[in-house]
Amino acid sequence: MSIDKFITLTSPAVPLPIENVDTDQIIPARFLKAVERKGFGDNLFRDWRYDKNNQPVKDFVLNQSTYTGKILVAGKNFGSGSSREHAAWAIYDAGFKVVVSSFFADIFKANALNNGLLPVQVSEAFLEKIFAVIEEDPTAQFNVDLTSQKFTILKTGETSSFEINPYKKECLLNGYDDIDYLVACRDEIRSFELSRN
Repeated sequence: MSIDKFITLTSPAVPLPIENVDTDQIIPARFLKAVERKGFGDNLFRDWRYDKNNQPVKDFVLNQSTYTGKILVAGKNFGSGSSREHAAWAIYDAGFKVVVSSFFADIFKANALNNGLLPVQVSEAFLEKIFAVIEEDPTAQFNVDLTSQKFTILKTGETSSFEINPYKKECLLNGYDDIDYLVACRDEIRSFELSRN
Protein backbone atom coordinates (compact mmCIF):
# COMPACT_ATOMS: atom_id res chain seq x y z
CA MET A 1 0.00 0.00 0.00
CA SER A 2 1.45 3.35 -1.04
CA ILE A 3 1.30 6.12 1.53
CA ASP A 4 0.84 9.87 1.14
CA LYS A 5 4.01 11.86 0.64
CA PHE A 6 5.03 13.91 3.65
CA ILE A 7 7.39 16.83 3.14
CA THR A 8 6.09 19.69 5.26
CA LEU A 9 2.93 20.46 7.20
CA THR A 10 1.61 23.66 8.76
CA SER A 11 -1.40 23.14 10.98
CA PRO A 12 -2.96 23.89 14.36
CA ALA A 13 -2.75 21.04 16.87
CA VAL A 14 -5.05 19.01 19.07
CA PRO A 15 -3.76 18.65 22.65
CA LEU A 16 -3.99 15.39 24.56
CA PRO A 17 -1.89 16.07 27.70
CA ILE A 18 -2.25 12.54 29.07
CA GLU A 19 0.77 10.35 29.82
CA ASN A 20 1.07 6.59 29.23
CA VAL A 21 -1.63 6.39 26.55
CA ASP A 22 -1.63 2.76 25.43
CA THR A 23 -2.86 1.21 22.21
CA ASP A 24 -6.04 -0.14 23.83
CA GLN A 25 -6.98 3.41 24.74
CA ILE A 26 -6.14 4.58 21.22
CA ILE A 27 -8.30 1.87 19.61
CA PRO A 28 -10.07 -0.63 21.92
CA ALA A 29 -9.63 -4.30 21.06
CA ARG A 30 -13.31 -4.83 20.25
CA PHE A 31 -12.88 -2.68 17.13
CA LEU A 32 -10.06 -4.71 15.59
CA LYS A 33 -12.18 -7.12 13.57
CA ALA A 34 -12.11 -5.20 10.26
CA VAL A 35 -9.62 -6.38 7.67
CA GLU A 36 -9.32 -3.06 5.80
CA ARG A 37 -7.71 0.07 7.18
CA LYS A 38 -10.85 2.15 6.72
CA GLY A 39 -13.17 3.44 9.40
CA PHE A 40 -10.83 3.06 12.37
CA GLY A 41 -10.78 6.82 12.93
CA ASP A 42 -14.42 6.66 14.00
CA ASN A 43 -13.36 4.69 17.07
CA LEU A 44 -10.17 6.57 17.92
CA PHE A 45 -10.11 7.00 21.73
CA ARG A 46 -13.62 5.51 21.69
CA ASP A 47 -13.93 4.93 25.44
CA TRP A 48 -12.84 8.49 26.16
CA ARG A 49 -14.93 10.10 23.43
CA TYR A 50 -18.22 8.37 24.27
CA ASP A 51 -19.97 7.40 27.48
CA LYS A 52 -21.67 4.04 28.17
CA ASN A 53 -24.81 5.27 26.41
CA ASN A 54 -22.81 6.06 23.25
CA GLN A 55 -23.16 9.79 23.81
CA PRO A 56 -20.19 12.10 23.14
CA VAL A 57 -18.28 13.15 26.25
CA LYS A 58 -18.48 16.93 25.97
CA ASP A 59 -15.18 17.63 27.73
CA PHE A 60 -13.05 15.26 25.65
CA VAL A 61 -10.77 17.18 23.31
CA LEU A 62 -11.81 15.42 20.08
CA ASN A 63 -15.41 16.41 20.79
CA GLN A 64 -14.58 20.11 21.13
CA SER A 65 -14.76 22.34 18.05
CA THR A 66 -12.16 24.58 19.70
CA TYR A 67 -9.37 22.25 18.59
CA THR A 68 -8.67 21.26 15.01
CA GLY A 69 -5.69 20.30 12.92
CA LYS A 70 -3.60 17.44 11.61
CA ILE A 71 -1.16 17.36 14.53
CA LEU A 72 -1.92 15.41 17.71
CA VAL A 73 0.17 16.51 20.70
CA ALA A 74 0.25 13.84 23.39
CA GLY A 75 1.82 13.32 26.80
CA LYS A 76 4.90 11.23 27.54
CA ASN A 77 5.01 7.50 26.69
CA PHE A 78 2.49 7.43 23.87
CA GLY A 79 1.55 4.15 22.20
CA SER A 80 2.62 1.68 24.86
CA GLY A 81 0.88 -1.66 25.36
CA SER A 82 0.07 -4.17 22.64
CA SER A 83 1.67 -4.03 19.22
CA ARG A 84 -1.57 -3.50 17.28
CA GLU A 85 -0.95 -1.66 14.02
CA HIS A 86 -4.58 -0.54 14.16
CA ALA A 87 -3.57 2.23 16.60
CA ALA A 88 -1.60 3.98 13.86
CA TRP A 89 -4.40 3.29 11.37
CA ALA A 90 -6.98 4.90 13.68
CA ILE A 91 -4.95 8.07 14.24
CA TYR A 92 -4.20 8.44 10.53
CA ASP A 93 -7.78 7.66 9.54
CA ALA A 94 -9.00 10.38 11.92
CA GLY A 95 -7.04 12.92 9.85
CA PHE A 96 -3.82 13.27 11.83
CA LYS A 97 -0.51 13.27 9.92
CA VAL A 98 1.80 13.92 12.89
CA VAL A 99 1.88 12.83 16.53
CA VAL A 100 4.13 14.75 18.92
CA SER A 101 5.28 13.40 22.29
CA SER A 102 8.34 13.37 24.51
CA PHE A 103 8.51 9.56 24.25
CA PHE A 104 6.97 6.89 22.01
CA ALA A 105 6.77 3.16 22.49
CA ASP A 106 9.12 1.60 19.90
CA ILE A 107 6.55 -0.67 18.25
CA PHE A 108 4.00 2.12 17.94
CA LYS A 109 6.66 4.37 16.43
CA ALA A 110 7.55 1.72 13.83
CA ASN A 111 3.88 1.08 13.02
CA ALA A 112 3.26 4.81 12.62
CA LEU A 113 6.15 5.25 10.19
CA ASN A 114 5.05 2.20 8.20
CA ASN A 115 1.61 3.76 7.72
CA GLY A 116 2.47 7.35 6.81
CA LEU A 117 2.05 8.81 10.30
CA LEU A 118 5.04 10.87 11.46
CA PRO A 119 5.98 10.52 15.16
CA VAL A 120 7.89 13.61 16.30
CA GLN A 121 9.75 13.16 19.58
CA VAL A 122 10.72 16.36 21.41
CA SER A 123 12.05 17.10 24.88
CA GLU A 124 9.65 17.27 27.80
CA ALA A 125 10.39 20.99 28.16
CA PHE A 126 9.59 21.68 24.51
CA LEU A 127 6.43 19.56 24.74
CA GLU A 128 5.26 21.71 27.65
CA LYS A 129 5.86 24.82 25.52
CA ILE A 130 3.66 23.38 22.79
CA PHE A 131 0.86 22.63 25.26
CA ALA A 132 1.16 26.15 26.71
CA VAL A 133 0.89 27.78 23.29
CA ILE A 134 -2.20 25.70 22.41
CA GLU A 135 -3.82 26.54 25.74
CA GLU A 136 -3.22 30.24 25.15
CA ASP A 137 -4.36 30.10 21.51
CA PRO A 138 -6.09 26.96 20.18
CA THR A 139 -5.67 28.27 16.62
CA ALA A 140 -1.88 28.58 16.94
CA GLN A 141 -0.02 27.12 13.97
CA PHE A 142 2.90 24.72 14.01
CA ASN A 143 5.21 23.67 11.20
CA VAL A 144 6.68 20.23 10.71
CA ASP A 145 9.47 20.03 8.13
CA LEU A 146 10.58 16.49 7.46
CA THR A 147 13.43 17.46 5.14
CA SER A 148 15.18 19.50 7.83
CA GLN A 149 13.68 17.40 10.68
CA LYS A 150 12.40 20.49 12.49
CA PHE A 151 9.23 21.17 14.47
CA THR A 152 8.52 24.89 14.84
CA ILE A 153 6.11 26.80 17.06
CA LEU A 154 5.28 29.57 14.58
CA LYS A 155 3.92 31.91 17.24
CA THR A 156 7.26 32.07 19.07
CA GLY A 157 9.70 30.91 16.40
CA GLU A 158 11.03 28.21 18.73
CA THR A 159 12.23 25.10 16.96
CA SER A 160 13.08 21.56 17.98
CA SER A 161 14.95 19.01 15.91
CA PHE A 162 13.67 15.43 15.80
CA GLU A 163 15.24 12.13 14.82
CA ILE A 164 13.96 9.71 12.20
CA ASN A 165 15.37 6.58 10.62
CA PRO A 166 16.91 7.68 7.27
CA TYR A 167 15.20 4.87 5.36
CA LYS A 168 11.78 5.73 6.81
CA LYS A 169 12.42 9.41 6.11
CA GLU A 170 13.06 8.63 2.44
CA CYS A 171 9.91 6.51 2.31
CA LEU A 172 7.75 9.28 3.77
CA LEU A 173 9.24 11.98 1.55
CA ASN A 174 8.46 9.88 -1.53
CA GLY A 175 5.21 8.27 -0.40
CA TYR A 176 6.74 4.78 -0.45
CA ASP A 177 5.85 1.72 1.50
CA ASP A 178 8.48 -1.03 1.66
CA ILE A 179 7.42 -2.56 -1.66
CA ASP A 180 7.35 0.82 -3.42
CA TYR A 181 10.88 1.46 -2.17
CA LEU A 182 12.14 -1.81 -3.64
CA VAL A 183 10.41 -1.10 -6.95
CA ALA A 184 12.05 2.34 -7.04
CA CYS A 185 15.43 0.63 -6.57
CA ARG A 186 14.86 -1.94 -9.31
CA ASP A 187 17.53 -0.52 -11.66
CA GLU A 188 20.16 -0.60 -8.92
CA ILE A 189 19.08 -4.10 -7.94
CA ARG A 190 19.27 -5.25 -11.56
CA SER A 191 22.74 -3.73 -11.97
CA PHE A 192 23.93 -5.40 -8.79
CA GLU A 193 22.57 -8.77 -9.93
CA LEU A 194 24.28 -8.41 -13.31
CA SER A 195 27.55 -7.53 -11.61
CA ARG A 196 27.40 -10.78 -9.65
CA ASN A 197 27.15 -12.97 -12.77
